[in-house]
Amino acid sequence: MIAELIASLFSDIEMDERFIMHRYRSTRIAMVVGMVLLVGWFTYETLVNDHLRWDLFIIAMAMALTKVTAMVYFRITN
Repeated sequence: MIAELIASLFSDIEMDERFIMHRYRSTRIAMVVGMVLLVGWFTYETLVNDHLRWDLFIIAMAMALTKVTAMVYFRITN
């Protein structure tokens, strides 16, 4: 339902390089903000509440591993 709404909003926009680059940059910014918030929350829980949240740690490590793996893959293929 949400995907259909988003598709209808952008259905009249022609797909050109600018649109793709804007989408890429916005996704990259959202990823960085999400990672910073996640690591900040993990640090807060660990230092202030003295509670080690393994779920947050695992998610942060999965995001970091995905980032590094993608960087290595794109370096090798390009």
